[in-house]
Amino acid sequence: MTIKRQLRRVAVLAMVAGTVATPCPTFAGDATSIKLPGNSVYPESVAAGPDGTLYSSSLASGGVFRAKPGAATAEQWIKPGAFDSRSTFGVLVNEKTGMLLVCSNDVSSLGVPGPSSVKGSFIKGFDLATGEGKLSVALPKEGSICNDFAIAPDGSIFVTNSSAPQILRLKPGRSKFEIWLESSDFNQPKEGAGLDGIAFGGDGNLYVDTYANGEFFRVDVKDGVAGKVTKLKTSRPLKFADGLRSTGDNTFIMAEGGGSIDRVVVKGDEATIETIKDGLAGPTSVALVGKAYWAPEGQLSHLFDPKSGPPQLPFQIVKVPAPN
Repeated sequence: MTIKRQLRRVAVLAMVAGTVATPCPTFAGDATSIKLPGNSVYPESVAAGPDGTLYSSSLASGGVFRAKPGAATAEQWIKPGAFDSRSTFGVLVNEKTGMLLVCSNDVSSLGVPGPSSVKGSFIKGFDLATGEGKLSVALPKEGSICNDFAIAPDGSIFVTNSSAPQILRLKPGRSKFEIWLESSDFNQPKEGAGLDGIAFGGDGNLYVDTYANGEFFRVDVKDGVAGKVTKLKTSRPLKFADGLRSTGDNTFIMAEGGGSIDRVVVKGDEATIETIKDGLAGPTSVALVGKAYWAPEGQLSHLFDPKSGPPQLPFQIVKVPAPN
């Protein structure tokens, strides 16, 4: 299968960076949704800052939107194409470095030109205070899809590559990624997206899910080295498993592209999936802020499938009360 065809299948099935942020302070205001201005936003991810500010990427338009606490409408914070970025995917706040990490991908072969002509897949880092571009590192493999992030205790950045069964690592101070783990255990599909969400559990091990196959894995970690890969048994089938972030111990929050926001509890080699909210319009990620989840409705099918008609406007990030 050609790279072009594989990437097209990745986009149709996924295009989901699925990033979620760590728990933050309260988010002021009583808004039940946050509007994203523009007719072709197709939000791909959301992350929360330490003060409750929300950041959202845009697969079609590029750039990054920002919604400060209490805002009902987001503002364009990072302009499309800034710092040689293109279509923006996963976003994650790195509090230690004061940067917003952003996945930038060239998906012009899928009919989504994006705001620039930069080739390849990158992580970009933007200063949270000024919006200035501070970090730019390319993924090493041609045709890679930078999807989601996790940050290790030592500051290393781990990234899932959805077009290959790879987890990449960028150590602090380094300018190149290394392939931390490449494993056939991840069951990379011949068509569609593989690895997606990624997060460290309270046990220090790394957990990942896969989009097309809907699988959930644990990667044993000892002294920063990858060990055994274990496929966990889920309490129900996963439908396009997406962003994954720890909420303490071995408990996570996750978005499913099939329409739900979930709580995931891992015990041993089993993962209990508790649906918190269903019926969303293609949620692409989720951020926990105070006692509420915020999930962008990506509506990506309207971008890649002409038969699905136009998206419902405005694009928005919706509020979902967190369970007690």
